[in-house]
Amino acid sequence: MTGADFMLASAAGNAALISFALYMVVVFVLAGLANREQSGKSFLNEYFLGSRNLGMWAFAFTYAATSASGGSFMGFPSLIYTHGWVMALWIAGYIIVPLVAIGLIAKRLNQVARKSGSITVPELLRKRLGSDNVGTVATVLLVFFQFFFLLAQFKAGAKIMTTLLGDVGVYQTAVVMVDRFTAPIPWVGAAEADYLLCLLVFAASVVAYTAWGGFRAVVWTDMMQGLIMGLGVVILLGLVLTQVGGLSNATQELSRQVPPRDGNATLVRTESASSLVLAKGTWLEMPAEEKRQPFVRLKEVVEFSKGQTEFVGVPVIEVRTSVENATELKSIRAQVKDVGVSAQAVDVEGYQYGDDKPGVYVSAPGPKSSSGMGFLPIMLAVSFFCFWPFAGAAQPSYMARQMAFKDIPTLRHSIIFVALYFSLIYFPLIIIFTCGRVLLPGWEIDADRVMPEMATFLTSTAGVPWLAGLLVAAPFAAVMSSVDSFLLLVSGSVVRDVYQRKNPKASEIQMKKVTYWTTVGVGALAMFAMLNPPQFLQDLIVFGSGGLGASFLMPVILTLYWPDLTPRATVAGMISGGGAMAVFYLIGYLVHDKFSPYELLSLHPFIWSVLVSALVMLATSKGSRPTDPKLVEKYFGNVVNEEGKA
Repeated sequence: MTGADFMLASAAGNAALISFALYMVVVFVLAGLANREQSGKSFLNEYFLGSRNLGMWAFAFTYAATSASGGSFMGFPSLIYTHGWVMALWIAGYIIVPLVAIGLIAKRLNQVARKSGSITVPELLRKRLGSDNVGTVATVLLVFFQFFFLLAQFKAGAKIMTTLLGDVGVYQTAVVMVDRFTAPIPWVGAAEADYLLCLLVFAASVVAYTAWGGFRAVVWTDMMQGLIMGLGVVILLGLVLTQVGGLSNATQELSRQVPPRDGNATLVRTESASSLVLAKGTWLEMPAEEKRQPFVRLKEVVEFSKGQTEFVGVPVIEVRTSVENATELKSIRAQVKDVGVSAQAVDVEGYQYGDDKPGVYVSAPGPKSSSGMGFLPIMLAVSFFCFWPFAGAAQPSYMARQMAFKDIPTLRHSIIFVALYFSLIYFPLIIIFTCGRVLLPGWEIDADRVMPEMATFLTSTAGVPWLAGLLVAAPFAAVMSSVDSFLLLVSGSVVRDVYQRKNPKASEIQMKKVTYWTTVGVGALAMFAMLNPPQFLQDLIVFGSGGLGASFLMPVILTLYWPDLTPRATVAGMISGGGAMAVFYLIGYLVHDKFSPYELLSLHPFIWSVLVSALVMLATSKGSRPTDPKLVEKYFGNVVNEEGKA
């Protein structure tokens, strides 16, 4: 990079940083105002549910923003980039999440929560069924599976900040200092210093404003973040279509692409008088083939010492672009620098489905490196169409919002608004990041960073680098709106269903202290667990969402609508559903040697786990002690008993 290039990159980075910093200032101002609103009100009811008084816009935006998490703006784009147009089938069911999730249980859930005075889902189940065991099991499962959501969001937040701050001088200095301090520390030192620093900053900021402002701060920031997410997608769509030459041109180029190959290379340099460092992501051009021009991209930093001419076994991906793909070829060659190094003897393996197969990115089932059946076989596509709406119906974070709306008109209008909002978010994202394969090739080296990388690239190319801060704020807003909700959900379950149950006479001041420290503790654990994250954060999100859905879908539905449900059947349903999900992922890990599900008959484990939960609950309910008749009468009124008498 020349001196002029460095100055331009630094100026762009500083401009984006300033606009992003202004966004963060507004977030903390809203948290401070929300904190002031807590005075004079019941702490727990206000802190965790905003006094159950959400209007239409507040309820709709907080529901939508919580749903559109880091998975939507980081994990989902990485999958689009990696697998192509087939992701439209994968996400299609998400558009009807509000119709199913809100329409199925929201009205009844809100009624039961108000009648029982419940603040959390485990508390609602415990009070409705009159069983401490039900509440305890629900709390354990909620904390376990929700923690995977938190892990994914923390990784997403750190990746976004890594991209945003990459060219800022102060940040680079701080990264060097962090590296020197953490390198000798086990586990911590294994993380890249830039990722570690950004993870720490992200965790501290989001935990601080969540603990400070509580549920009302989350709702207010969700409204702002929902607007930013929508605006960010619209701007990205306009920029990407302009720069790629239109959707038709992008589709033609995409249809000629083939998946990259993964492996190792031997690097050779022509002179060795001095040491040389090649950054992660460095492109090297290889000899041309008849119809394709191959390049390799480094997956890690390579350091040649003085006098060293060869480096063996360097992890790389090999991108073989068609000579007809003018935009992709131009993009790669613009990044190839003459560093006096060539790649030789590349030992690479192609995708099991899609290797050297043009058109694989614009047709089903989409390319996949680890399966010869492709990414989305037809039965798995059907599974995901069921997965998103029904797993969404059983997410405790969504249920917390459904406990807080103020009236039925609010609910009805919100269903329509959220469905339209999701349509305007997810389908444009598919267009944006399939085009991203053409404009930014080779990001399989770190696919979860493709969203902020696209935002930075598109705004710099358009001559408005300051806009990168706003566009990067869109995925960051999605991440923050999910993290704050999940932190409140987990801390609320621990404080309300564990601490307060054991300390019923605890004062409000004590409850505040325990709540704040629990929120901080959960955030610290999530940060520590994400020091060495998995490759795709969407894998964590699907597992967490599926686990919560399998654990709570049937138990919650039957709790709300079936008077004869027993506590033992509820416990059995939660454990069997969540346990089946975990077992399918354990089998998947043993079969695939990585964190992934085992898809029996090409159906997602969620389908099997819900079926197991339902059958176990029906079988267990017949031979177990019934719920206290007084509780049944409280929540269902006078119901007909087995003898037909009222």
